[in-house]
Order: sequence, then structure tokens, then C-alpha cells
Amino acid sequence: MSIQTQNLSVGAVVIGRNEGQRLVRCLESLVGTANVAYVDSGSTDGSVKAAQALGASVVELDMQQPFTAARARNAGFGCLLEKYPDIEFVQFVDGDCEVVDGWIENAGAFLQHNPDYAVVCGRRRERYPEASLFNQLCDIEWDTPIGDALACGGDALIRVSAIREVGGYRDAMIAGEEPEMCFRLRHAGWKIFRLDAEMTRHDAAMTHLSQWWKRNKRAGHAYAESFDLHHSTAEKFRLREVLSILFWAAGLPIAILLMTVVVSAYFLLLLAIYPVQAFRLFMTYREQLSKPRQAMIYALSNVFGKFAQLSGVMSFYVKKRLKRQSHIIEYK
Repeated sequence: MSIQTQNLSVGAVVIGRNEGQRLVRCLESLVGTANVAYVDSGSTDGSVKAAQALGASVVELDMQQPFTAARARNAGFGCLLEKYPDIEFVQFVDGDCEVVDGWIENAGAFLQHNPDYAVVCGRRRERYPEASLFNQLCDIEWDTPIGDALACGGDALIRVSAIREVGGYRDAMIAGEEPEMCFRLRHAGWKIFRLDAEMTRHDAAMTHLSQWWKRNKRAGHAYAESFDLHHSTAEKFRLREVLSILFWAAGLPIAILLMTVVVSAYFLLLLAIYPVQAFRLFMTYREQLSKPRQAMIYALSNVFGKFAQLSGVMSFYVKKRLKRQSHIIEYK
């Protein structure tokens, strides 16, 4: 029998590797609320035993095959349906997150009363935003607009029938699998909503510039792959993001360099467009964020993160050209 939460038949898929106490906290936040499937991708820290001790069904991925979070989510979803075929909704959550009390009940009630919605998400917050600038950036990024949305992140409550209809996540995607599935859901007639409610606490544990770079590289790869998959659709999914990366991180600096070499060294002054763009974004974000410091670091990250994202775009297209398998880009 599946767990009933206020007349909801709910499951949860948790994915992780070597998350330690973060995983324990995640699983404890779900105990008694949902039937839990934990998908482990080669942990060496006792995560499997910890999950079993807390009553979760455990799926250990075959690490001889390329690992992706999408593949892990699908494996957990399959496990849940096999054991609890009557579940209606599944909460997907990363193992470094804790689900807030009451979230699943609120989100489930929304889906019950709004049958045309497939996905509902809420506010994901960083557990330790003060630990580093990079954690603060994550906390700002998670705060997306309330209401109808184009996509969700890794944490969301999703209708089982909708996932089945579109075939789940795309196993081979190394990043961006959630927005890509949401794209297919929307084109199948489903809707996505973000509630004005607390959903999860996340622990990014990002303390180094190299982690920030890898995370942005992963985003660039996701944009490029998503656009490559759906470039022929009317929406031109992710075209805007890819063009922005190519303009700011490749087209503009190359043009400035060529004009500097061919015409005059004074053209180097055009590089001032980058701090000008950062200031323009700062003024925009200052109206949205409570602290000017947050607005400034977010603006700078968005401008100079384009160069890290370009490395992800180029990585995708080079590997596609060479017909090589892309491998997951981990920042921690």
C-alpha cells in the first residue's frame, strides 16, 4: 500500500551520491509523508545503508553506464511505480535538499484542484547563503516568479500520468533535464505552476570559483543541448540563451579584438561595455533584491558567467561533431 497524505497517494524520488548527513536530513523530511525511492550513484559514504535504515527503497545505478541525474530520476520513478502502482504524484528532490513541512500536502492539493497542471514547485532556499558568495548566487537564482511558469528545477511535485505521457526525463541529458521535460509537457498541453510557498532547503556547498565556473559551464551545455533537440519547434527552445552566450562571450570580444588589431588600439575601450552591462543589470536587480550587494554580485555573475557558459556550449557541439558521449559536469 502506498502512503496516503491527506487523501493524496504520494511517492518521492531522491537522488544522490556521497551526500552524507545531507541525505539523512532529506530522507527524514519525507518519512511518513511519501513512499521514498532513493537512487544512489556509486556512494562510498554509507548512503545506501542510511537510506535503507530509514525505510527507503534503494536503487543502485550501474555505474558502468554513463551517469546522469535524468537517468537516476527515471530509475527512481520506475521503482516507485513497480512497488506502488497507485501513486498519483511524485516529489522529485535532490539528496542535498530537505523538504519543508507541509509542502507536499500544499502542492498535492494544488494539483488535485487543478487537473490541467502537471508540475508544481515552490521556493527553494539555500541553507547557508552566508557561507559564500556562490551560495548567495544560488539562493537568488532559486527565487523565480510566482504563478504560471515555463519550467521547474530539480525539486518539484509532478503528476504521474503526465510523466508517463511524455516518457519521463531524457536519460542522456547531462544537465537541464527538468526544463527539457517541462518543454515536452507544455507542448503536450500540460501547465507548470510555482506556488508562493516554501518547498526545500538546499545545500550548494559552493566555496570556490572553480565550482561556480563548472556550474555555469553545465548550464551552457544544457542550453545548447536543449536548443539542439528542439530548434525546429515554433518556440525555438533555448535559442535566446544560446544567442546571448555567443554574443557576449564570443562574437563581441572577437569583434573588438579584430578591430583593435586591424584598425586602432582605441577599440579596446569598447571592452567597457561589460562593466556597463553589469551596472545596467545591477540597477534592474536592485529593484528586485533587498540588498544592493546581492544585486551587484548577481549582475556580475550573469555578465561574466557567459564565458563559463560558452565553454559548455562549445563542449556540447564539439562532442556532437565528434560523436562522443557527453559526461556529467559536477561542481561538487
